[in-house]
Amino acid sequence: MDQFSESVAASAVQEFLTFSLGDENYAIDILTVKEIRGYESVTKIANAPTFIKGVINLRGDIVPIVDLRIKFNVGKVTYDEFTIVIVLHIRNRIVGIVVDGVSDVVSLSKEQLRPPPDFGVAFNSRYLLGLATVNEQMIILVDINELISSEELGLFDTAESMAART
Repeated sequence: MDQFSESVAASAVQEFLTFSLGDENYAIDILTVKEIRGYESVTKIANAPTFIKGVINLRGDIVPIVDLRIKFNVGKVTYDEFTIVIVLHIRNRIVGIVVDGVSDVVSLSKEQLRPPPDFGVAFNSRYLLGLATVNEQMIILVDINELISSEELGLFDTAESMAART
C-alpha cells in the first residue's frame, strides 16, 4: 500500500493546505497545521544550516523556523509583511516553515492523485505523496511528516543517532 493510500485509508477524502514556493504549488496534510502567521524576527542558531533561520518563542514553545525556499532553492527569499510561516505539529513537536504564500484548503480523493515524478520538482520524490490537478493547476503533495523529521533537515533525533550517543 502506498503512502497516500495509507493516509486516506480511514476516509475517502483528505484535506490539504496549499501553498506556493516560487512558481510551484504544494500541499500538506491540513491535520499537521497548527496555525498560519506572518514572519517575525528569529533568534539565530550558531552553525545551523542556512535554511534553518533560527527559533522563535511561540507562547512558551521554542519553535525552529525552516525556510523551504532556501532549502529547495525556489522562490525569491525576502522577509517582509507578506512572508508567511506555517506552524506545524509534527511528532509531538512544533516547527515553522517559511513559504511564499498560502492559497487554499482542498479536498482530494485517492483517485485524484498521480504518482510523483522522479525529476523536475524541488523536493526529493521520497518526500512526495503525489501530484494532483485542482482548477487546472498542478499541486505537489508533500509528505511533510517525512520531510520535517528527515535526517536531512536534522530537526529531530532519529532512533539511530540517539542509540549511538548512549
